[in-house]
Amino acid sequence: MTYTLTFRLKTEKWQEDKLNKRLEIGRNIYNACLREILKRYNTMINSEEYKQIQQMAKGKERNKLFNKLNSKYGISEYSLHDYVKPMQHHFKENIDAFTAQKIATRAYNAFTKYMYHEADKVYFKKYGELNSLEGKSNKTGIRFKDKCLIWNGLIIPVIIKKNDIYTHEALQNKIKYCRIKREMIKGKYHYYIQLVLDGVPPLKINKQTGEIKNQTTYGKVGIDIGTQTVAISSNYDVKLLELAPEVVNIDKEIKRIQRYMDRSRRLINPNKYNDDGTINTQNKDKWIYSNRYLKAKNRYKELYRKQKEIRRQSHNNLANFILSLGNEFYVEDMNFKGLQLRAKETTINDKTGKYNRKKRFGKSLANKAPSLFLTILNNKLKFQDNKLVKVDTRELKASQFNHINEEYNKKKLCQRWNDLNGIKVQRDLYSAFLIQHVNDDLKSVNVELCNKDFDNFLKLHNKEVERLKNIELSKALRNVI
Repeated sequence: MTYTLTFRLKTEKWQEDKLNKRLEIGRNIYNACLREILKRYNTMINSEEYKQIQQMAKGKERNKLFNKLNSKYGISEYSLHDYVKPMQHHFKENIDAFTAQKIATRAYNAFTKYMYHEADKVYFKKYGELNSLEGKSNKTGIRFKDKCLIWNGLIIPVIIKKNDIYTHEALQNKIKYCRIKREMIKGKYHYYIQLVLDGVPPLKINKQTGEIKNQTTYGKVGIDIGTQTVAISSNYDVKLLELAPEVVNIDKEIKRIQRYMDRSRRLINPNKYNDDGTINTQNKDKWIYSNRYLKAKNRYKELYRKQKEIRRQSHNNLANFILSLGNEFYVEDMNFKGLQLRAKETTINDKTGKYNRKKRFGKSLANKAPSLFLTILNNKLKFQDNKLVKVDTRELKASQFNHINEEYNKKKLCQRWNDLNGIKVQRDLYSAFLIQHVNDDLKSVNVELCNKDFDNFLKLHNKEVERLKNIELSKALRNVI
């Protein structure tokens, strides 16, 4: 069990310059390691041995031969550690041995995603793109000691609040290793130290009442996650909530800044464009950017940074609320990557005769980040020796099942209400209720438990529907005023 604790560094200008220099050296070491491992991999896949093994039937014997071939060509994490030694010695005044090894490990992990076809290609870090470095322990290299960051001659004080009980309790745990992080906020870099601590985070206490925040209860909780909303069903509460409602759509402002940046680039770099307006790839001159362009670029980054922080904070609050509803959590196994992709088939609208758009849920997923929410919820559950249980969506079919007559009825996506023999229930809330009462095989619904708990669900459901109606009414009145 590990968790992180982040503190801001009280830096001076010369210390910031030192940190920036070391991050840039780290970037060059990372790119060198990535280039070397790719070179070794390309040599291996072009060898006759590799081609012969690849033609074999898949199995344990084939995997053993591939592992031997990897060792022969030096495609391993520890071979990269050996490769990085002379580079670290050259930069020993700035980068210690443990940090250099961690950079090599980072490059190797990026490469393995490409090798195992989890990524289409590997990306080298451009200037200013590497914003963090970490060590391997708190004994040498990057260290936290006496409320200061100590690293190769740098001693930078850390800003810690005096009356922060949570922080002082967390610092009682063992520090496994430290990470230095740089973040651009409002056009200026801010520097942080992240302590990776061993153990479980301390419980947060309400200062006014002295009670423990977000106390858990017992019972099953069903979660029906969508692209923008989440439906929750438990024995104590039923909710249909918008994911990250505080996140404001900033598409218009983003497009306005992008148009300005494009005009500025074209005006200052006419030699970089062809007559038809496309970029001239043959021209190798450096791009020139005006000061106003750089300011616009910083505004552009700042908008996305704000959205990211607001979204993460909102997801954490929602996860804490859900954790207070029970101790067993079930959710549909969703493929969000598939929902991001454009539709493959080209279809024509029957009414207009025009081609339908191939866009799907890319923007919704980018703004609301449902996958991130599930990751945050699962991480919080791990600290309770628990986990988020994913039910089999194809077998369960919660949106089609009717527990009263035990039949499956297909519905269109636009149908938001289910008719259960005259009883109307909201589709997402009812799906969450069925997921809550899934059997141990995670493929079927326990009908007996559904019948037993349905009256309680219906009572909580009607209460939630009334709340949603009041919200819609208040929005309508606000628009009229």
